[in-house]
Amino acid sequence: MKKYTPLQIFVHLYAWSALARLLFDFFAGNLSPNIIQDLEQRTGRHAITLLVLSLACTPLNTVFKWSEPIKRRRALGLYALMYAVIHVVIFADLDYGLAWNLIIQTVFQKPYIIVGALGFLLLLPLGFTSFDVWKKRLGKTWRRLHQLTYLIAPLIVLHYAWSKKGNIFSLQGDVIKPLIYGLVVAIFFSLRIPPVRRMFASFSPANLIPFFKR
Repeated sequence: MKKYTPLQIFVHLYAWSALARLLFDFFAGNLSPNIIQDLEQRTGRHAITLLVLSLACTPLNTVFKWSEPIKRRRALGLYALMYAVIHVVIFADLDYGLAWNLIIQTVFQKPYIIVGALGFLLLLPLGFTSFDVWKKRLGKTWRRLHQLTYLIAPLIVLHYAWSKKGNIFSLQGDVIKPLIYGLVVAIFFSLRIPPVRRMFASFSPANLIPFFKR
């Protein structure tokens, strides 16, 4: 019988928790008067959170020498894609009734939707090729393809920030959450820069133990 680690269980429970809570709030009547907007915002926000958590896996391995997050990175990325798909389906179907002319018109009227759509379209091939069979087939191309994450994450955060009422550059309006996401993504990306990665790796618990034994 396959044994699941605590982190593995947590990842799956957390990923499904947003959908479970959405269904509970829907049937309990706890959603806002604008139900569709509420569904869009909550699924989109959870997609971003899961994407950011997937980006955290490599820094956790680098700084703390904890290898298990690397094994959970794929699941987090696929869950992020799942919520992104739900987010897009709600927008296109529930909000606009698959009226493609109106959808296209709305997209070009609202630049933040263009940014979000671009991030979503780039995320699709990453999800499709995330499995080991594609990693073997694509070889070095697989790694280059999945480096699109460095572009996707900023696009998704920008989409989120731009969709909020306010100005993130002047810190006015509802911009705190997008700003936090942006800062976290920037930190995670900076930890992938070789000199920064080596500096933080030197402060890992494994390297500090000899220092405290002196």
